[in-house]
Amino acid sequence: MDEGSDGRFRNVFKKIFGKNGQDLEEHILEAKDEGEIETAEVNMLLNVLDLDEKLVTEIMVPRTDMECADIDSTFREVAEIITQGEAHSRIPVIGENKDEVVGVVHAKDLLAPLLSGDLDGPVRDCLRPAFFIVETASLSEALSQFKANSVHIAIVQDEYGGTSGMVTLDDILEEIVGEIQDEYDADRPDEILELDNGGLMLSGRVTLDELDEKYGIHLDSEQVDSIGGYITALAGRIPHSGEFFTLEGRTFTVHEADDKQIRTILVTPTSVADISGES
Repeated sequence: MDEGSDGRFRNVFKKIFGKNGQDLEEHILEAKDEGEIETAEVNMLLNVLDLDEKLVTEIMVPRTDMECADIDSTFREVAEIITQGEAHSRIPVIGENKDEVVGVVHAKDLLAPLLSGDLDGPVRDCLRPAFFIVETASLSEALSQFKANSVHIAIVQDEYGGTSGMVTLDDILEEIVGEIQDEYDADRPDEILELDNGGLMLSGRVTLDELDEKYGIHLDSEQVDSIGGYITALAGRIPHSGEFFTLEGRTFTVHEADDKQIRTILVTPTSVADISGES
């Protein structure tokens, strides 16, 4: 598809099903209730509609959590950042600070010099141009720009040209299809693990409805469906491991989190909130 074809496709759907996104959403849900569309397909369609409503700032890796390489780094040093941390395969290269992004280096660009034994060569020799996007851009706008410019990573800039964070194509795709786990991601635990001490270890993906149905933990939200999303919305950011929140007479402690999401949560009765997560 050429640039803007996604928007035209969406507009055609609007003309067929109604005058606004809400009408289209209702038709999709009706089709689900009638068994014409599977639940997974419904979720993806609704997520596509939401791309116009979400900004890149809602899903980006914030500036403080960006893993970057210094312009004076060597091939060896950049390779260590990529392989030992939580960095993406493409990472920004900066000058004096994160407001001065001078380019991007791709992991595969390091293969030739590393294989030739040039471990201490300057990374500046294999920089690719950095791509920038404003923080007021919606996810649909960002997706169109990624496609039009054939890029996979963008530096998000604030109104003054400073760096707000970083967003990738995978980040946007995960908003549509859910988390994309690759072979380098850590193995995920069961969605819900009942501990011997009466606590629960939850995957951040566990839905609020499931918590209500199984354990009587009643948490309402019109914006999010999962417990990880609920706690993130409550905090206004991605909480760090060890942070806790008291909800419904229980303590929800962030057990594991990365720069994009909460992975696991330990739930204990408030009176025994200091119990460890070991079963």
